[in-house]
Amino acid sequence: MITFPPGGAPFYDRQAPRTMLSILMPAYNEAQSIAENVCETVETMRGLGIDFEIVVVDDGSLDGTHTAAIDALRAWPECVRIVRCRRNEGKGNALICGTAYSKGEYVAFLDADMDLHPEQLESFFTIMKSSGADVVIGSKFHPLSKVDYPRLRRVYSFFYFMLVRSLFGLPVRDTQTGIKLFKREVLERVLPRVLVKRFAFDLELLANVHHFGYRIVEAPVVVNFNRVCSRLHLPAVWNVFVDTLAIFYRMRILRYYDRPERLRAIDRAGSHEVVIPIPVGE
Repeated sequence: MITFPPGGAPFYDRQAPRTMLSILMPAYNEAQSIAENVCETVETMRGLGIDFEIVVVDDGSLDGTHTAAIDALRAWPECVRIVRCRRNEGKGNALICGTAYSKGEYVAFLDADMDLHPEQLESFFTIMKSSGADVVIGSKFHPLSKVDYPRLRRVYSFFYFMLVRSLFGLPVRDTQTGIKLFKREVLERVLPRVLVKRFAFDLELLANVHHFGYRIVEAPVVVNFNRVCSRLHLPAVWNVFVDTLAIFYRMRILRYYDRPERLRAIDRAGSHEVVIPIPVGE
């Protein structure tokens, strides 16, 4: 294993060969399914004929997710990488960390639970090319989406959409769906400015993408909510609301994101120990 101490990890190795697509899969307590899901993602992307890598980010799991993910790495050592965060600091932090260790010209965020199948990324590339978009995000509210969506979740999502539209003028209806495709240059500019690690990371990221003039386009998705009811809790809803107001305050009142000193190298990945298992023979 290679261990990077605090401050020891670059944003990414600019001298390393570049892949076309880096798929980042943040995982927290996914030991039962992570190996199978990563292998299915590999097989799907190979079937699509896309040059890719998968970066699994274990966000401080307590159930052996890291050990289980190594099984996928052993099966596909040429295209699977694993980053291990020693502490659970949230999905946003895991994605920032994973981006720092990726090398694709395009970067996709994909939830590790497979509620959204990776085969949908093919249509994201098509939409990005045809529309000239810099970012393509999955939207449960797209007219062509196929979603088995619980009523309570619909209510929360509607009011959150209205709040986001009124505060930020963000031209999207759904910021939270866990499949997104970015041109790398967008993340390089925006991620160094992002502060939220957990609840409203997606909003802060997309609000800044829009703020700096990049084009965001929504894509239809097929969603299977395997565990949506267990994930929706009132404390989490409250925390998202508080984070959302904090983002508005930083963007519209403090003009925090416009300050030149905010554009810095990403060092979030070095804020705690990160371990990358390397396959035998490399």
